[in-house]
Order: sequence, then structure tokens, then C-alpha cells
Amino acid sequence: MAEPAYTVASDSETTGEEKSSSAFPEIAIGIDIGTSQCSVAVWNGSQVELLKNTRNQKLMRSYVTFKDDIPSGGVSYQLSHEHEMLSGAVIFNMKRLIGRVDTDPVVHSSKSLPFLVQTLDIGVRPFIAALVNNVWRSTTPEEVLAIFLVELRVMAESQLKRPIRNVVLSIPVSFSRFQLTRIERACAMAGLHVLRLMPEPTAVALLYAQQQQQMIHDNMGSGSEKIALIFNMGAGYCDAAVTATAGGVSQIKALAGIATGGEDFLQNMMRHLLPNFDNLFSSRGINEIKSMGLLRVATQDAIHKLSFEESVQLDVDLGNGLRICKQVSREEFEGVNQKIFETCESLIIQCLHDAKVEADDLTDVIVVGGCSHIPKIKNLVKSVCKRELYKGMNPLEAAVCGTALEGAVASGISDPFGNLDLLTIQATPLGIGIRANGNSFVPIIPRNTTMPARKELVFTTVNDNQTEVLIIVHEGETEKADENHLLGYFKISGIPPAPKGVPEINVCMDINASNVLRVLAGVIMPGSQQPVVPVMEVRMPTVDDGHGWCAEALHRAYGSTLDLMTVQKK
Repeated sequence: MAEPAYTVASDSETTGEEKSSSAFPEIAIGIDIGTSQCSVAVWNGSQVELLKNTRNQKLMRSYVTFKDDIPSGGVSYQLSHEHEMLSGAVIFNMKRLIGRVDTDPVVHSSKSLPFLVQTLDIGVRPFIAALVNNVWRSTTPEEVLAIFLVELRVMAESQLKRPIRNVVLSIPVSFSRFQLTRIERACAMAGLHVLRLMPEPTAVALLYAQQQQQMIHDNMGSGSEKIALIFNMGAGYCDAAVTATAGGVSQIKALAGIATGGEDFLQNMMRHLLPNFDNLFSSRGINEIKSMGLLRVATQDAIHKLSFEESVQLDVDLGNGLRICKQVSREEFEGVNQKIFETCESLIIQCLHDAKVEADDLTDVIVVGGCSHIPKIKNLVKSVCKRELYKGMNPLEAAVCGTALEGAVASGISDPFGNLDLLTIQATPLGIGIRANGNSFVPIIPRNTTMPARKELVFTTVNDNQTEVLIIVHEGETEKADENHLLGYFKISGIPPAPKGVPEINVCMDINASNVLRVLAGVIMPGSQQPVVPVMEVRMPTVDDGHGWCAEALHRAYGSTLDLMTVQKK
């Protein structure tokens, strides 16, 4: 018989048969797909267990190689050498690209990756391709992620000896709802059903709540509320959260996130070491891609070493007579990336401000993610929060452990010892509202609103005898509507002719416990208690492929006649 693709492996001496999850046939697994690494965990009946692949790895590289007829992911396939990533056939960093359009700065920064990323800069999905047998093969971030998820699913099914259907995934705080739909689509392509999409610091907060609950149980005490700041920085994203925890209940008081991470440290250093980087590699041919990859590998290795050494020697031959030989110090690295560190500091301060929490109020400060080992990051967080860092969890495993706990809770699993008596009260990471008063973004559900939520706002017409209004829904924090994420649009017709300002257009937004957003709108005329036209209900997002050309065209053509304005509260 052929050797099984995956073996049963755990941290304990117990075998897979003895730890079989047959008693929990529907329990969801937790997956943390990072920009550079991923992991899978499951509640095994008594605790969270991280699953391992055949190479005994709990942390696996997030990539897919297309060099053979059948693509292989980093779960089952191991690169023979880091330089194999320079062939143009290996696609990675999909978490940075998924759900983004080709005008996005994050997409443009991805052009320095050692595979093909091309843009038309017209607001459509970027063109991504891998080199297969000297021919470029186009693909999409969703397809690459789905291939990877298939391997994770096979690995989990082999180890747990049961079919896997339900998953809980961790996501960055700054992900738009459109990006969430793309994650769900990738899961569906892999035959997986998403029970929850958890912001990464929210998953960490759940693990922290379980630890505090266990501590109270061990000490036979009642326990008091603890307020913690969670700072998560990986290769692609940086998140912060403030959580209030008591008795297994964790309430997210504030969330903040940006698309900045270790990838930005790396690209800043590459351009610092090679100032004419963009001019040298402007053609993006296979030779240029290989040279970019060589510089990437050498720079990445230097940055890792600088977390433990004061300086490193970098010596790399990029080909075509181009060679870099340089001593790089930790101080130099911190100077090159000073703006990123300042951004991280601002993110923490913003999160504390939004939560209405002072640094002195914090009980614990938790730093997790792949960048948590960078000395400047740790010192920066300690300086802002005036606390030593919490040492009760593995910074690289915290998020996936939280998703596994949520997977057990969401699957309805009960634990006789109360280890799953957990509840996370989530908050909205971005404001949601509509375009009104011209191009203004009017939030209806503000950022950091406790979920589930239902809020409404009254608008009115801007023109006499206006019989139609165009409702364009956006998500974000910028005052101008068109600078935020477009979620969708719909038109209300049949408003009785009346002077401007008379009809009341009530727009209601509803987010349920599963984070599904519905937008409802109805029109009420003075003296009437009932809507004069049927109330419209639309589930968001409705815009596909990352752009809303039709919405923009409608607004340009009819914006002045279909516009809304807010009704001032009396």
C-alpha cells in the first residue's frame, strides 16, 4: 500500500486512535492562514491541539507551487531550498492580494514578489501568473488559497479520521466585507463551510479569556474584570484590540488594523540596499524576477538575524554583474522602517482612545504574530502601554488556538469542566454607511459597535418632486464616500412627488451574530405611519470583482437627481 499522505501527530504521547474525535463528528477546525505561515488546530475533547503535517510541522509555509502538472501547497510539498521560490512558479502572500483591485497600493507593492503581478490601474482584479514549463499560467488569489485549503483539509481529515466540513478562520481587522466574501469563496472552492471569520486579535482574546477562566477555577476565586491590549503583527497585517474579560466572557471594546506588516519591513530594506530597485526590475521578466527573489531571500534572512544580533553581513550576487556586499546594523534597520514603527504606535494609541481606556487601566499587554520577535516592536508596545508583556501564550500559535476554541463553541460542544463556557462579544472593525450630501460618507453603524447591531438614520430628498433615490453603501473611515470600500447599491423608486426635504427615507442597517449585513430602506411621508413604497431589504455586499463601475456610472449620470441628504436631529 502507498504511504499515507499524512500521519497522526500530537504534542502528547497519546496516539491518534486514543485521541479520536469520533465523539465530536461535527466539530469545526480552526485555521490561521497567515501571509507567510499557517496552522490548523482543533478541540480534542480536553484541550486545543495543533495538527502537524508529515514533516512534523505545526507551522507551515503559506505558498503554492505550480511547477508540476498538479499544484502543491506548503502543507504537503517542501521546497528543496529557499531559492526554489525564485523560479516564478511559487505563489505566496495571497492574503495580501485577495479581494484587492489593481489600483490598490498593496497590490503595487506586491510587484516586487518573485512571480508575475501585473496591473492595468483601472480598478479591476490584478493579473497574477506562475511560470509553468516556461509558460505563464494565470491564476487568482482565491484559486491559490483554495488549493492550499484543500491540502489543509486533507491533512486534518487524515489525522482526525473523519470528514472535515466546518471551519473557523482568523482574518485581519482591516479586511473589507468584500475581502471576507473572497475568503468564503476560496473555502467553498475547497469544500469547506465557514462558521465564523474572526479578527485575529479577537481570536487571541478568546484564548486569553479561557486562560483567565482557568486561572480563576484553579485558584477557587470569582475573579474580576481584566482589561488587555492585544497587538498582532504578522507578515501582511497589523492589528490591535482592547478586550475586557471576566468569567469567560470577552468583550471587544475597540479594534484597529492596517495592511502593514513584515512584508513592508522587507520591501523597505530591499529598496534601501538597492536604491535603483524599481528601475532595474521595471520589465518584470523571468531574469528580473529571479534577481528580485535572490535579494528578497538574503534581506529576509538578515532581518531575522537582526532580531537576535546587533549587526549582520549581507553578501548576495543578483546576477548580471550586480552584487551587494554590506554590513547592516539593527539601528540601520530601525531607521529605514521608522515610519512603520510610528504607524504601529499610532494604531495602539488610537485603539486605546477608541476603547476609552488609559494605559494605566490595562491588566495585561499581549503581543503576538510573526513580527513579535522584533525588539523594536516589543519595546514600542511596552513603552506605550507602560506594562511588561504577557508571557502566557505562544505568539505564533495564539490566533489558531483561539479559532479552534471558537470552532468548538460554535459547533455546540460542551465541556464538563467548563473550559468551553466562553463567549466573545465582537465589535465592527469598520464603519458602515451610505453616500449622501454629495460625496460625503455618512456612517450608520460606527466603527467598534457591539455586534449584533441594528441602527438606522433618516435621510430626505435634495430636489423638488424627486421620485427616486440611489442608496450607495460603503464601509470605511474616510469622510469622502468614494475613498471607502464600496459594498453595493440599490435604487428606491415610487416616492410621491413632494417638495425637497419632505419625504423621510429611513435607512436601517442590521448585522446579525454571524456578521451578515442587511440594508433596509423605506420611505415615509408626513402624516403617514406606513412606508409609501415597499421596504427594500438587500444583503451586502452586492458588488462583484472588487469594483463598482455601474454604481459610479449611475452616480455620475443621475447623482444630482437621485442624491440624499441627512435629516438634522431636532
